[in-house]
Amino acid sequence: MIEKKQKKFLTVAPFECAWPDDLRFREAGRGCVAFEAFAHNDVTVVFREHVGSQHYHYKRDNSPHYTVIIGSHRNRRLKIEVDGNTVVDEAGVGLSCSSAFQSYWISLYDGLISIGKGRYPFQNLVFQWLDANPNRSVQYVGLSSWDKHVGYRNVNVMPLTQNHISLWKHVDCGEYEREDAEEELEYENGGYENRGLENFLECWELSDMFFIVGKEERAVPAHKVILAASGNFGLSLSSEDVIQLEEVDYPVLHAFLQYIYTGHTQIPESQLCFLRALSLQFQVMPLVKQCEEIIERFKLNKKLFGSGKNVEISYPSSRPHCGTAFPSALPLNTQKLRHFHLTGEYSDVDICMEGHDLVVRSHKVILGLWSVPFTKMFTNGMSESISSVVCLKDISLEAFKVMLEYMYSSELCKDDTLDRCILLLQLLLLADKFGVTLLHQECCKTLLECLSEDSACPILQVISSIPSCKLIEETCERKFSMHFDYCTTASVDFVLLDEETFSNILQHPDLTVTSEERVLTAILLWCLQAKELYAWEVIDEMILLSTPECLFGERLQSVNAFLPLVRFPLLPYPLLKKVSERSHKLLRTRLRFCTGRFQHRRSSFKELQYICDGDDNGVLYFAGTSYGEHQWVNPVLAKRINISASSPVSRYTDPKVLVSRTYQLMCNYYTLRQDGSRAFIRCWNFEGSSDGRNWTSLRVHENDPTMCKPGQFASWPIVGPNALLPFRFFRVILTAPTTADSNPWTFCICFFELYGYFR
Repeated sequence: MIEKKQKKFLTVAPFECAWPDDLRFREAGRGCVAFEAFAHNDVTVVFREHVGSQHYHYKRDNSPHYTVIIGSHRNRRLKIEVDGNTVVDEAGVGLSCSSAFQSYWISLYDGLISIGKGRYPFQNLVFQWLDANPNRSVQYVGLSSWDKHVGYRNVNVMPLTQNHISLWKHVDCGEYEREDAEEELEYENGGYENRGLENFLECWELSDMFFIVGKEERAVPAHKVILAASGNFGLSLSSEDVIQLEEVDYPVLHAFLQYIYTGHTQIPESQLCFLRALSLQFQVMPLVKQCEEIIERFKLNKKLFGSGKNVEISYPSSRPHCGTAFPSALPLNTQKLRHFHLTGEYSDVDICMEGHDLVVRSHKVILGLWSVPFTKMFTNGMSESISSVVCLKDISLEAFKVMLEYMYSSELCKDDTLDRCILLLQLLLLADKFGVTLLHQECCKTLLECLSEDSACPILQVISSIPSCKLIEETCERKFSMHFDYCTTASVDFVLLDEETFSNILQHPDLTVTSEERVLTAILLWCLQAKELYAWEVIDEMILLSTPECLFGERLQSVNAFLPLVRFPLLPYPLLKKVSERSHKLLRTRLRFCTGRFQHRRSSFKELQYICDGDDNGVLYFAGTSYGEHQWVNPVLAKRINISASSPVSRYTDPKVLVSRTYQLMCNYYTLRQDGSRAFIRCWNFEGSSDGRNWTSLRVHENDPTMCKPGQFASWPIVGPNALLPFRFFRVILTAPTTADSNPWTFCICFFELYGYFR
């Protein structure tokens, strides 16, 4: 039995399948389904050409279909079946969850099946498989099960547009059924798809030349830069051109221009030779070649085309997955377009930037193709409609140049020599202002790809005011909350966040802190609009010496709103006692308000505190006890720790340098022990990494004389913001020779331990 519960989720009984009416791809063979599932095993999604029944099961299906099984074989494997035959059987990939609903997405694109986890499609890719003989007819999505009930909720089917980023904001739905989902998608996605170059085909708007065709002398408008990029028309660079074509019929010219502006056309077979002749005259060589191929095929088989029927011709796009994107799907020479952009040839508009002497020469049709605001600027009677000069204010010149380059190539320039994050943010604002949808989406995608603990705060300061960037805002808030200690310690810039954003971070379910004191300190710093970082003691002294009204000013109400979010009973006892003894009203009232909240925040870090050299409180010892479960066993033998050294393995190189596969550590202390030799280290680095490739210096030692006796222990604290970053890999690396006369580049240690917050 399949039952819907409060319209928020559905439960599929064993060996059954649900076929909701709205789970259907708009375009056969292409689409994405995003959903949450709750199951012990076998979360099963079926893709068919036709709708199945309630008692349908993929094991009994003889018709063409794809089946994706997440958590097959008692939740141990990921399987993909094609028409009942297993083509993918991977162990431990993309398993289901029986303790809570878990988010997944599955996309199909002409046989390319992509599977991922998480709320946002096209992030966190788990597995991909390409069908060599794709079924491009599957259209209906079924939610199935195996031998146990499977719960589904928040199920959405979405089309695959030119950029998958545009889909992400549609995934967050509160209910399973959304009657308005299709209308919203059509509204959101319709913006660019309706702005193709075909809208300017034979359109007088923004045209700068025209043809006089046939004996009736019909005028047909066109655009110089488009024609010049497709062939050789002998156009002048300045004055308006008129091309006389008395011997050409209008249908032939129409088919010719349609091919240039849309990438496809159709023409009666009897006029194919005239189309070829016109293409050859103006050297539109892709069309010449295709006409000749069709004519040759017709000569070999005259029955190939029925008498009087139209011949369809489509330009073979170099990037077929981009649909009708400009210019890749059109018979335009991209190198010529870039040349026209750089030189200003055939330009019909000069763009002046306020505060800059530079004048950018461009083409109205290119600007109007990408941007509705530019089109309106050039056509609705504004001063720019009758002038060839446009003046723009409050625009980043560098970002505007990048936007123009994108308009001529549909590729985002990624110059690593520039401050990438700042430029992307400026470009995002510009794309939002001028409605350049695909550039906006590309900026969003790139910002998410380069998102880090350091960039989360600057991005939030910019995009919180842009409604279309909700996904980035949510992702940055989550990144900030998961690295709260670092983000509120590395820089004081977080005080520039708006109140709503900071409130979202403080209340985020993934907020992770090493101490509740950091939450209290961050709140007070934000409310103070601090210019520099202060410890709690300094802030407390400031409160004692002044009044809340003077200290917090316009943010005093925010103090009253944020302090209840502090879990005061979780503060260290000395601080809690100190706060409770204060006579000022601000904290005392808040403390009484919050005394009932004892639940710890969602954080899986365990504090492993350094006590003394050689103690049993470090990571290596803790890992050797199976994280506190039994007596110590060498964690290397238990395969809980991987070790490696830069030198080949020998009896002299048995390193105890930790490289773990399964944990994260915010390291705040580490210990080394000299072996029996006198090769004392003086210059070395202690580094951490999240991936084993990109390393961050946690402590740099230059001419450090600490090690001076054989067998000596020595320990060092890790201070600064990097001590608040979790890493999976750690290493010590010599940067200069040791004190030994022979083999001075040998790292002679016999003990290594790490301390901090362990997960």
